Amino acid sequence: MHNHVFRDRQDAGRALATALASFAKRADVLVLALPRGGVPVGYEVARALQVPLDVFIVRKLGVPGHEEYAMGAIAAGGVRVLNESVVRMLDIRESDIEAIVDAEQRELERRERLYRNGRPPPDVRGHSVILVDDGLATGSTMLAAVRALRTLTPARTIVAVPTAAAETCNELRHEADEVVCLSTPEPFRAVGLWYADFSQTSDDEVRDLLQRARTAAATPGTDRWEAP
Repeated sequence: MHNHVFRDRQDAGRALATALASFAKRADVLVLALPRGGVPVGYEVARALQVPLDVFIVRKLGVPGHEEYAMGAIAAGGVRVLNESVVRMLDIRESDIEAIVDAEQRELERRERLYRNGRPPPDVRGHSVILVDDGLATGSTMLAAVRALRTLTPARTIVAVPTAAAETCNELRHEADEVVCLSTPEPFRAVGLWYADFSQTSDDEVRDLLQRARTAAATPGTDRWEAP
């Protein structure tokens, strides 16, 4: 599946779940989705595997004036990953980095409150954690997620995405225990090119899917998972 275009994030999630079938119905497996776009994908994965779903919140640190270009990322728990070669190449000042970190930290905390409603993050110790996003271009956000997650000592860290740049998948294989990239088109350019519908996921949609997943997890023995 080298050049596949997915219909939407739900379609991508269902396809990804097929590749992760070996994790189905295991008590030690947890799906953590990167909001916002990773949540509809992660919901379909968790639903198919019949395992719990939660979010892992990571914020990209954009280069000043070129915010879409990542110079690093931060994740919950005070983890910061900086791409030193980008910082050096563009000669980005420490004060600029700090200002961007502060702004993104506030957004990270806002999302924690919004999506979690005061619930603590899940305890990942001893679990096989599947980190899901809707796709990877540079991979800096997912790299931060993997490094942050590893400080919480899960048993295994699995990165799973429907589409990604091949080089990014290879880089992540040095960081995670396992990497599943369904489609690695060349040239990759941008995640959105590989979806027919790549409309933005809203905060409300994230909250709704997390609530549905919790309801399903709270009623064992029945399939309470609903299609979005």
